[in-house]
Amino acid sequence: MNLNRNGQQPAIMAPPPRSLLTMTLLLGFASGLPLALSAGTLQAWLTVEGVNLKTLGWLTLLGLPYTYKFLWAPLLDRYRLPAAGNWAGRRRGWLVALLLAMAAVLAAMSFQAPSSDPDSLIWLATLAFGLVILSASFDIVFDAWRAESLTPAQRGLGAAWSVIGYRLAMLTSGGLALMLADLWLGFQGVYLLMAGFAVVFAVIAAIAPEPTQAPAPRSLVLAVVEPFQEFFGRPGALLFLLMIVLYKFGDAFAGSLSTAFLIRGAGFTPAEVGAVNKGMGLLATLVGGLAGGLLLSRISLWQALLVFGALQGVTNLGFWWLASTTPTLAGMTAVVLLENLAGGMGTAAFVALLMGLCDVRFTATQFALLSALASIGRVVIGPVAGVVASDWGWPEFFLLSTALAVPGVVVLALMRQRFDRFTSPPIPVQD
Repeated sequence: MNLNRNGQQPAIMAPPPRSLLTMTLLLGFASGLPLALSAGTLQAWLTVEGVNLKTLGWLTLLGLPYTYKFLWAPLLDRYRLPAAGNWAGRRRGWLVALLLAMAAVLAAMSFQAPSSDPDSLIWLATLAFGLVILSASFDIVFDAWRAESLTPAQRGLGAAWSVIGYRLAMLTSGGLALMLADLWLGFQGVYLLMAGFAVVFAVIAAIAPEPTQAPAPRSLVLAVVEPFQEFFGRPGALLFLLMIVLYKFGDAFAGSLSTAFLIRGAGFTPAEVGAVNKGMGLLATLVGGLAGGLLLSRISLWQALLVFGALQGVTNLGFWWLASTTPTLAGMTAVVLLENLAGGMGTAAFVALLMGLCDVRFTATQFALLSALASIGRVVIGPVAGVVASDWGWPEFFLLSTALAVPGVVVLALMRQRFDRFTSPPIPVQD
């Protein structure tokens, strides 16, 4: 016999309990905390230490595991930590262990001194790579925990809160960490402080509710094979994959060079762009994500994706307007706020979609794979965007970004009849 994951058809339900939303926010923060510490903040530290630009360029490759994390996601679907005990469960045990491991790595990084010891740079890079592996693994487990803990009607608001936590963590380990390093603690002190944060969040993860799950795959081979068999066995699977790749394509295209346009094309100062695009823009993204999550508790996921996807494309025309007229600071502020509001709403709905597409037996593997597919646009769009902006000009560049938002919305519209069934895959119940 077949039941959907909740034993019933999806329906509009009450918002998640406040405690679950709080835990989603906090674990989202824990998920975002290590990112800058292996990227921008680490780059700033090494720049201050006098490391040459070529070396800094090669160190950007440390982030590759975030793209390929689906390769080891089946391990986290298949196994629980033997030493964790029954209290921890398959998800909670990994959350706690990975945070403690990240704390140990961050503490080890705080004892490195690349300016006085050349071998220390090698150790620091090695530790940073280990931090990325652990961080990507934590993302896999957290995504699975979130998808399994939230009901279909709760996923939009849960996604919004986790994105808010993630962005706040990036500010903490990015901008705030740089200020603390420059004014008080130094980079070694900052990394030790972040290690302490990781320990605190490990304690928080230990009291997170363990979601109700289907049984784990019976073997590692099945953990690798069955998620793909299940997903591609659904009617319309390829159409859904196409929509996942295309949905944020126009948004990613415009965003890839938006900062360069505002400084070089529109003539704003870096300080103005930083205050508006990075400061107020971040706030608008958070508000948009929260608004999108609230709307998702009142309208269907398909409707939200359709409306938010259209808004993402339309708001790109604001940049076209800036590129076609004499730009003003007020105009830039309005355009950035609207674009980030729409982007935040679209992100909340899109994360809710990815959660809904996962079969709870293989949540970690399927979510990691789908999120990797969703990142294809961001990975390949940069070189193409540079050529278009250089050869065509900025107005045409942003018109094209609006046009690139259309295919994803069109594919989504074509999937209306099969959407609800596909986003609630049946789970076989053994007699």
